[in-house]
Amino acid sequence: MSTVTITEEPLALEDLLAIVDGAQVELADGVRDAIAASRAVVDLALARKDAVYGLTTQIGHGKDLLLSDEEIRGEQMFLVKSHSGGIGPPLPTPQVRAALAVRLNGIARGGSGASPAVADTLAAMLNAGVHPVVPAIGSVGAADIEPMAGMAQVAVGLGRAEYQGELLFGGEAMRRAGITPLVLSGKDGLALISANGVSVGHAALVIARAERAADAADIAAALSMEATAANPSILHPAVARAKPIPGQAVATDHLRALLEGSELLQPGAARSVQDALSFRVVPQVHGALREYVTAARAAVTVELNAAEDNPLASVPDQMLISNGNFHPMVLAIACDALRIALAQVGQLSERRMSHLWDGCMQQMTEHPTVTLYGLQLRYPAAALFPELKQLAAPATLDTPPLDLGVEDHHTAAPLSVRKTDSALGLLEDLLAIELMLARDMLASYSTKPVLGAGTSAALHMVEEAIAVADPEPDAVHRAIRERFPVRPVGASAASGQSAAR
Repeated sequence: MSTVTITEEPLALEDLLAIVDGAQVELADGVRDAIAASRAVVDLALARKDAVYGLTTQIGHGKDLLLSDEEIRGEQMFLVKSHSGGIGPPLPTPQVRAALAVRLNGIARGGSGASPAVADTLAAMLNAGVHPVVPAIGSVGAADIEPMAGMAQVAVGLGRAEYQGELLFGGEAMRRAGITPLVLSGKDGLALISANGVSVGHAALVIARAERAADAADIAAALSMEATAANPSILHPAVARAKPIPGQAVATDHLRALLEGSELLQPGAARSVQDALSFRVVPQVHGALREYVTAARAAVTVELNAAEDNPLASVPDQMLISNGNFHPMVLAIACDALRIALAQVGQLSERRMSHLWDGCMQQMTEHPTVTLYGLQLRYPAAALFPELKQLAAPATLDTPPLDLGVEDHHTAAPLSVRKTDSALGLLEDLLAIELMLARDMLASYSTKPVLGAGTSAALHMVEEAIAVADPEPDAVHRAIRERFPVRPVGASAASGQSAAR
């Protein structure tokens, strides 16, 4: 089993995803030093009896009410116990592992003021596979306090967790895994819950899915180009040079690689001097998707490696500073923008299906014995696109004020990420149906065209899915989604919330 070492250097998304997939995690010595230095700032504030939010004062609208010495000793456990409200189905295990890993890496940045024992406990839970069971709905995106509190409860031996396939009380799961429950002190409780682990972790998973979807969109478009004998002039290198948008260049290169070896690239092979826009602007629209995937990846990477705690333990200043780093605004807006790009790609796919449908209808009169699969899913595809379009509406502007007006702005980051994940599912459905329609049209030709390396692989994948799932079109569709995307060798592509804030 692989191991990811968290160091002082930024953690890459790929390393986070490896942890989600089960890689072991360990902390470098330098990270342990940073955590200890951060904790020393908290100890100093306690010794000086400074007024510090969530440490020596209450939280939320009680921010200016000082705690007694006895209340200070119990405050961290109180925060963990009192902020775990949520509703809905539990978060999937990959999202839980991502959230735990994000919080661990955030503590490793040295701004949380958490004790080294907190980091050790989170690492032990990840390594042993103790996965807290927490509801999916609860955070408004100004730190994912509710689900993070549910995870923190397991760390202290409360709540519920899944361990080795069994649902257990948190304390029992920790006992079976050989992990001593955490004893909270200092700022440990607040450090565990006042963070965006769920939003950032889920967004990392979504970015990986979006990158695969960008490749899949190119593959579907390329096979449709083969099926309709589209004009490949749109892929001429001069076009990309004339408008130097990196995403467009990557999409163009990928499409050209997919079509390499196709007779479509031979002079005179195209049916028309210029195709409908749903074919002609594929590099531009798919390039836009890649641009916004890149922007979202950058936003997630920054959040993953940020010290987003409130208050922030500043080691150089030897003080705890109230701030708003818990607000993942860029990430939330990036996911809103990404959904618009996904909807544009989905719109092109749906429009191309109309041309494929027309071609299949014409071919059916000449070859009525050919079995068609995508044709039967053209109407479901038309039903999918309006839903994809609706998901493109922003999520980041609609959360009401909370906690007596103290918390009067929120990012809705979890909702924005969740909607983006749903939008990706709809786009994947559309692309799978487009592949089926393109296959149908190619199957109806009496003379089979010579396809490119990538488009030939895509068609082979569709035919394999048909062989497995025939005769149900929906089963074929599901089988394609399980195998998608394919890429040839040489192709390149780039509930109420009273919160501690």
